[in-house]
Amino acid sequence: MTERPTSSAERGLAGRLALSRLATRASILFERAWPLVLPLLIVVGLFLSFSWFGLFPRLPDAARIGLLILFALASVAALYPLRFFRLPSAAEIDRRIEAANELLHSPVQVQTDRPSGAESIFSQALWREHQKRMAERLSSLGADRPRTGVPDYDRWGLRAVAGLLFVTALAFSFGPFGGKVGDAFVARAVHDTVPPRIDAWVTPPAYTGKAPLFLTADANQAVQTFSVPQGSDVSLRVTGGSGEETLNYADQGGNDRAIEPAAPPAAKGTAPAATSQTAPNVRQFSGKLNTNGTLTLKSGDSDLGRWPFAVIPDKPPTIRFVGEPKRAVNGAMELNYQIDDDYGAASAKAVFELSDPPAANAHPLYGAPDMPLTLPRRGGKASAAKTTKDLTEHVWAGGNIKLTLSVTDDAGHTATSDTKTLVMPERPFANPLARAVIEQRRLLALDTNAKPRVLDLMDAITLRPEDTFDNMSNYLAIMSARSRLKLSESDDQLRNVVSYLWEIALGIEEGNLSAAERRLRQAQQALQDAIKNGASDQEIEKAMKELREAMNQFLQEFAQRAQQNPNAPQMQQNGRELRQSDIDRMMDQIENLAKSGDRDKAQQLLSELQDMMNNLQAGRQQPGGEQDSELRQQMDKLGDIMRRQQEMMNDTFRLDQMQRGSRDNGEQQFGEDGEQQQQGQDEQRPGPGQDRDPLGRPKMSPKDLADALKQLQEGQGQLQSELDQLKKGLEGMGMQPNEGFGEAGKSMGDAEQSLGQGDGDQAVGHQGRALEALRRGAKDMMKQMQAMQGDQGGGEQGGREQNADRDPLGRPRATNGPDDGTSVKVPDEIDVQRARQILDAIRKRLGNALSPDIERSYLERLLELK
Repeated sequence: MTERPTSSAERGLAGRLALSRLATRASILFERAWPLVLPLLIVVGLFLSFSWFGLFPRLPDAARIGLLILFALASVAALYPLRFFRLPSAAEIDRRIEAANELLHSPVQVQTDRPSGAESIFSQALWREHQKRMAERLSSLGADRPRTGVPDYDRWGLRAVAGLLFVTALAFSFGPFGGKVGDAFVARAVHDTVPPRIDAWVTPPAYTGKAPLFLTADANQAVQTFSVPQGSDVSLRVTGGSGEETLNYADQGGNDRAIEPAAPPAAKGTAPAATSQTAPNVRQFSGKLNTNGTLTLKSGDSDLGRWPFAVIPDKPPTIRFVGEPKRAVNGAMELNYQIDDDYGAASAKAVFELSDPPAANAHPLYGAPDMPLTLPRRGGKASAAKTTKDLTEHVWAGGNIKLTLSVTDDAGHTATSDTKTLVMPERPFANPLARAVIEQRRLLALDTNAKPRVLDLMDAITLRPEDTFDNMSNYLAIMSARSRLKLSESDDQLRNVVSYLWEIALGIEEGNLSAAERRLRQAQQALQDAIKNGASDQEIEKAMKELREAMNQFLQEFAQRAQQNPNAPQMQQNGRELRQSDIDRMMDQIENLAKSGDRDKAQQLLSELQDMMNNLQAGRQQPGGEQDSELRQQMDKLGDIMRRQQEMMNDTFRLDQMQRGSRDNGEQQFGEDGEQQQQGQDEQRPGPGQDRDPLGRPKMSPKDLADALKQLQEGQGQLQSELDQLKKGLEGMGMQPNEGFGEAGKSMGDAEQSLGQGDGDQAVGHQGRALEALRRGAKDMMKQMQAMQGDQGGGEQGGREQNADRDPLGRPRATNGPDDGTSVKVPDEIDVQRARQILDAIRKRLGNALSPDIERSYLERLLELK
């Protein structure tokens, strides 16, 4: 054995030699293995190319199996050359290195050889010297490249065709028509089976206004959770499946609910057997989504699809009054309210209930009135709405009721508003006979046990027809109603009598105009319903034709009534005459808007037309005659009391100032400018010999002042007595004087007592409070009077000009009630300028240092008045 090298040169040589031997070993292995492995690689490449090109699924099963066997045999044959593979030995590697580097005398092998024969010191030294010299030749040692010899067998390079085919097939496999490696081992029948088509969608409730959601769309594949409204319908259809698919819905609580498939529809005119053979297998599922959860479609143990849902709950609606229920100008009930709901309410109505329940044995003919409410437009910004309905024909009209608003949304949630207690509006009847008929009708409708009493009242009315009836046709109508009532036994017959009594009362009150009015209201309601329900153009045109005919009939009857009664109201609107062409133009606009699709604007314009006709009807329906004249007389008396109270307060203030001036006469208050004040008073006196006060008025002696205060005391007491009589008169006419009259009477009594004690200052304060209380009472009486006349919120005479019932200062004339001091119009620039001049004159007068104290005090109080 040679000794192990110890020097650095020897270690470097050993490292280079080891690297060269390793590279040479790899080259020899590659050139020996590559020709043996290449046939197998070509067979595998061709098999993969056939698979990736998708040729196997297109071949019949026999050809596919034959080709698969051929590839298998070729693979086995390609493995046969591998039996000739052998590893290179160390000597072969060294000889390959020496041959590659053209080294003579085997310098590589020398490094590992040893001499033969007996070893001696000399022979070992000689061998080491030889190795050293041979090692010097290995300084630039390198490895040899592999030489496979394949080009000698494949001079045309056909092996490159297999490689190019392999790369092309690999790229083709990523396309839509590319095949898979496993296609060669799958039968053609299995390949021909089309995967099932899955269609899943969610349909929100129609009232939400949301579009359906297609779950299996490509755009929704990345959606993590689907948000849908509560109550949505989920539908899923599997086409071409195995027919064993199941659909489950698991909520967040872990409850799993199975959704059963629907029965497949049978084709028309086709036998069930034939249908199952030709039509693909279709399996449909349908269910409701009310809670959060996950929808899972399974076929056996495999999941075909999963869709998680977040259900948006449907909030219950809310409804509340906006303002108090009130009586419209035509006597109808007007309700303003607000409805809030996340998707819009489905229906709303007003619920009526009698405040005083009927007796236990009472048998009413009618229940509560029905009043559906108009709903705000879905999706609109405004949630406020208004509903007006004429309930004056109902038998509850004029009675105390409890009113509650109720609303229901499409999900079934119901909410109610606060309960209001009010008097149900009724139609005012000025004719005493018509009022008597209405009272009998109400008695009969509220309790059929009152039938004998109603018959007795009819007998009383018809006892002396020549004194009671101006028109004998009314007498015959009441006698006919009495006969019907006497013969009526069932509730339906009694209801017919009640309806007949209403017709009789309208005929007595209005004649033929009531029928035209009823037809007009029905036509307006029909058109409003048609616009609201989205009727077709033909239906809207038909409703407009009926409205025009009803309007023409109503206006014709109204004109005839105006000719017969010169005092009847004229057709005016907003201070100008309302002509037939104006109404026709408005109806044309309503029809055009409804047909063009702007139904909201059409409804608004129809509402304005109804308001115009309501104002016109209200002016006709105002109660007149003796009662109206008495009301106006009482209101005129109230205005006279207020005027006299104002004059009495002014006189009391003047006498109080005189009384203070007489006490202070001759007294001087000296200060820093006392002499100047006294001198100023002397200069302002008119002259010697004239007995006047500092303001230039004649002076009164203490005796005259006492007599004047006594007269004011008597006048104040008389005024209080007249106020008490006025209150009693108003109460006798059905009015209800408010607490303002009571406060005014008390203040008048206090003022009378103060005048008796000679305290004018206290008396002025009580008189001012009495005047303010009278104004409040007058304002309340005007509202009650307008309510009785069916004229809330409008002018008293409906068709007159807005300013025809006011004086040049904008105050109500005496014929329209007393001036309460609060209805003066806003002053224009001229009025403001005039008021500024008066204030400047007062301030200039106050700036005069020579003015007396009495005058300065009076002017200061003028500036403090508001």
